[in-house]
Amino acid sequence: MKKLLLSVFVLCIQLTAWAQIESAPERTEGEGPWSQLIIRGVTLINGNGAPPLGPVDIVVEENKIAEIKTVGYPGVEIQDSNRPKLKPGGKELDASGMYLMPGFIDMHGHIGGEAQGVTAEYVFKLWMGHGVTTIRDPSAGNGLDWVLEHKAKSAKNKITAPRILAYTAFGQGSKSKISSVEAAKEWVQDNAEKGADGIKFFGAKPEIMQAALEENKSLGLRSAMHHAQMDVARWNVINSARAGLTSMEHWYGLPEALFTDRTVQHYKLDYNYNNEQDRFSEAGKLWEQAAPPYSERWNEVMNELIELDFTIDPTFNIYEASRDLMRTRRAEWHEDYTMPSLWEFYQPSKISHGSYWHSWGTEQETDWRKNYQLWMTFVNEYKNRGGRVTAGSDSGFIFQLYGFAYIRELELLREAGFHPLEVMMSATLNGAEALGMEDKIGSVEIGKLADFVIVEENPLENLKVLYGTGTIKLTEDNEVTRVGGVKYTIKDGIIYDAQQLLKDVKKMVKQNKDKTGYEIKQPGMK
Repeated sequence: MKKLLLSVFVLCIQLTAWAQIESAPERTEGEGPWSQLIIRGVTLINGNGAPPLGPVDIVVEENKIAEIKTVGYPGVEIQDSNRPKLKPGGKELDASGMYLMPGFIDMHGHIGGEAQGVTAEYVFKLWMGHGVTTIRDPSAGNGLDWVLEHKAKSAKNKITAPRILAYTAFGQGSKSKISSVEAAKEWVQDNAEKGADGIKFFGAKPEIMQAALEENKSLGLRSAMHHAQMDVARWNVINSARAGLTSMEHWYGLPEALFTDRTVQHYKLDYNYNNEQDRFSEAGKLWEQAAPPYSERWNEVMNELIELDFTIDPTFNIYEASRDLMRTRRAEWHEDYTMPSLWEFYQPSKISHGSYWHSWGTEQETDWRKNYQLWMTFVNEYKNRGGRVTAGSDSGFIFQLYGFAYIRELELLREAGFHPLEVMMSATLNGAEALGMEDKIGSVEIGKLADFVIVEENPLENLKVLYGTGTIKLTEDNEVTRVGGVKYTIKDGIIYDAQQLLKDVKKMVKQNKDKTGYEIKQPGMK
């Protein structure tokens, strides 16, 4: 398969040149909404940091939460006289012994692309099968018109898909590179008029970044940024936050703001940005060049970002192959859920973004493990001091699969030091706040939209039960079983069988393999 793209910067700036992926078909999945839906006997794990509470009955009217009622005590028979009454035409969902959370929010959700060779239905069902009910598409990769069309269809539940927010890549659709303050302001105004929810930046001259961010903020829109290496020496995360950027993606731009004895990354002298191995292997040494944890500069940067109400969306998972390539490449879901074209896109290549395994070994992985330790220390302390941290996956690259990668992101937040309840906050309410939607989604509260994730196992005890493949558990009879997987994903009061959505994906992958005769093989092995 012909591969594309030289870098993530080129990837996102040139997205409008890609052919759009196949549109999502009309919805045939899901039941509801009903005039009244009562979810019975569930244990509530809310997105606001509160400990689990149950059993509760949750009453939904149409697509909004109408009542949340505690109906008893653990291990004690529930008295029907204490429960909300079902009205004629209503629906009951028995969730006794199950756990319910607000719908998950993926803050970095690319909806596939031509290079990956996947359909929108494939991507959406993987997300919905893992409880993701809202995504932010950073870059509007299939074109803003396409994304806005699917956003509208999702809002009306005409398609099986999370609700979508479109953040256009800065400069997308321009006939030429934006090179003046006036052109930057004009593009930002035009982007808002077209209906975009925000902008994703990668970098530009300081005066252009300043003008664009200030104009975007004045229009009431939000923003995200991947501080690409080509511009980060003159414009790091502190510059962005002061100018009005509302969230940063990954970690680029943050170590650079922490430099005390240099102004640029210590690039090797034969470094070439268009060489993917150069870019990623050298990036693995970057956090060690920054001010050490809890030092004066480290504290100054952190405290200022918190004061500016700045959001960090770390996307830990998307770089995990850098510290353990074999683990990421051999994840147990690839065989059944990864499309052959996507698997091919992941393989070592000099011209495909993120396929930087030219000669990846122990030294690179060791560097990246150290990188993660320092990176996670900053993010965890940022959370401890009141900073907002969200959960985003950036799936579709570097062996990370839609839905599955989002759950891995939750595990990595846990590794960074987050309590499981703090992980849930990042996955729900923090994301809603970052999007300016905390009045509608992000927690289970009366008046908010009925977006829920329901699972039979306690995810606080083991986040792995949220994976579509579940997790291994040994019974008292010494029998190996699989438990977990999201049971129901509810969006706008519509109940989706999450396991059936994943079966649909599995069928798509099998049909594609049968048609092409493709088998997933490890590179270089016969």
